[in-house]
Amino acid sequence: MTRSRAQDPDVCGVTAAIAVIDGKWKTSLLWLLESGPHRPAELRRRLPGLSEKVLTQALREMAEDGLVHREVYDVLPPKTVYTLTGLGRDLSEALGPVSDWGHGHLDRLREREREREAAS
Repeated sequence: MTRSRAQDPDVCGVTAAIAVIDGKWKTSLLWLLESGPHRPAELRRRLPGLSEKVLTQALREMAEDGLVHREVYDVLPPKTVYTLTGLGRDLSEALGPVSDWGHGHLDRLREREREREAAS
């Protein structure tokens, strides 16, 4: 899905929301930023496998979409901190029921796998 779909007034709301969080890392970043401000290095430590390039790109897109705020402090060494905006908190809250559904779905898949193993 392209990012331009997030701004297309002729798509459904779900499509626009998914376009904003599309990608492997954005929902994880939202989840981590719910707990408060984080520096980029902290986010990378908490998400093994996330490269600096992809982190920078995801945070930049999230800032463009109004989900995160980037604060740069004029100190040496440079310090940058990311926080959720009100819009980002609203989205994170709206995703709560989707997360609950996902956990239930995973539980059903595990139960189905156990039943298959027991039947073999």
